[in-house]
Amino acid sequence: MFDTMTMTKVMGGACGALLVFLLGGWASETIYHGGAGGHDGDHAQGYKIEVAEAADDAAEPEEEIDFALVMASASAADGEGLWKNCRSCHKLEAGTNGVGPSLYGVVNRTVGTEAGFGYSGSLKAVADVWTPENLQAFLENPKGYAPGTKMGYNGMRKVEDRANLIAYLDSLDD
Repeated sequence: MFDTMTMTKVMGGACGALLVFLLGGWASETIYHGGAGGHDGDHAQGYKIEVAEAADDAAEPEEEIDFALVMASASAADGEGLWKNCRSCHKLEAGTNGVGPSLYGVVNRTVGTEAGFGYSGSLKAVADVWTPENLQAFLENPKGYAPGTKMGYNGMRKVEDRANLIAYLDSLDD
């Protein structure tokens, strides 16, 4: 069964497979890296696009918005529509907590005083009272305002939306 011719065929097949493998590697190296080795730094992948310096077009600093003016024109009716972002975790009934504390009477309430809810220490450290200004800063970026807070909400981007939501929450408890 194993004679000299069989062993020659097996060795020839193995050497042929190795040769095909090495030639395939050489060909792909040539195609994709531009020659043998290809790591000499002469050819960068992709195209470099030259761009004029953007010093003239530097972004102008954002204009500070007076929140008191925005709050004065806030609509509680529009804020009621924005409540849908909050209702999955918070409740509007006094003393009824969800994943988050009840937001009934939250405007001008002392921070961390909702009965039966365990607040994180980082939230109590940033403010004493939930004034509209403190609420708007917290709603803009909860984790930026109170690092370490348990609240997983990413925040409301539009200052008008924040003012409308605060106006709605303020209207609930007269």
